Amino acid sequence: RVRGAGGSSALLPSMLMFGVILASSGLLLMIEKGILAEVKPVNPHPVWSELKEPGKDGENELEWRVLRDVRNRTMRAVCGQPSMPRSVWDLPAGQRRTVLRHLLVNDKYRFLYCYVPKVACSNWKRILKVLDGALESVDVKVKMDHKSDLVFLGDLEPEEISYRLKNYYKFLFVRNPVERLLSAYRNKFGEIKEYQQKYGMEIVRRYRPGGGGGSTGDDVTFSEFLRYLLDEEAERMNEHWMPIYNLCQPCAVSYDFIGSYERLEADADYVLRRVRSPPGLRFPHRQPWYKPVTAETLQYYLCGAQRRLLAQLLPKYILDFSLFAYPLPNVSSEFCRS
Repeated sequence: RVRGAGGSSALLPSMLMFGVILASSGLLLMIEKGILAEVKPVNPHPVWSELKEPGKDGENELEWRVLRDVRNRTMRAVCGQPSMPRSVWDLPAGQRRTVLRHLLVNDKYRFLYCYVPKVACSNWKRILKVLDGALESVDVKVKMDHKSDLVFLGDLEPEEISYRLKNYYKFLFVRNPVERLLSAYRNKFGEIKEYQQKYGMEIVRRYRPGGGGGSTGDDVTFSEFLRYLLDEEAERMNEHWMPIYNLCQPCAVSYDFIGSYERLEADADYVLRRVRSPPGLRFPHRQPWYKPVTAETLQYYLCGAQRRLLAQLLPKYILDFSLFAYPLPNVSSEFCRS
């Protein structure tokens, strides 16, 4: 604990650091297995910009400063390796298509936003449509069209792409990888018929004894979903569960700011100020019908899943855990019994 001037005490972010160490240990395991190049002391990424701190000092500000410092250092260490891409043009064609398809362009305010499904991307798309005049307000009650009235970087010519990557403000928002997976699972297989029919029925057919005859794809279990992810190539996954690293390529694109879902409003307001958006524009509040993934909900699903599946699946998302400083999930017997 540290004691402030007024005599009150505050917990140092020991739990946060413990989680960061756990996540980093996973990255080191990958390095030892040859999945990444051996890490050596390196100079900072040549085009990586320092992240600016949003918001004012508060009781949780120390934890967020530590988090951002860890992210910066980890990004520089990993992205500075000789084997890692330094620009989108260093990427294989498929990976380049993916990231360019997820970078949204606003020329008026000169920024690029890499959208990540299940990380408030629908509200960010509303913001872009308001800035471009396609929507009158972020509060307009219309079903979100994720394609129209949006400009994707991949639709531009190579020289136009390079200019914007070099000169525009670039940001993305990240989320705890297992929370994001659970959010996608509950939403797509619990609410969206298209996903139930396209993915759910196939998952049941593949992984349920007897093929799950008669299933309409709305009863996929979380363990069945994890088995499906385990068999999928990360680069060919649906964008709702593709790793953030593959979607946004943070080594190939030098982002100026990486916001957190856990600090969504403060970080979003900072970005809006940074790009000099109209003063009255605010990030939309969550809808009253939205059901967030709570710590209890996450524990329920993770502890109910097969540990072997989780252990085998984590390497696919280890860069998301490590680069963005999220702790690996705790599924110990003691934790699950609690």
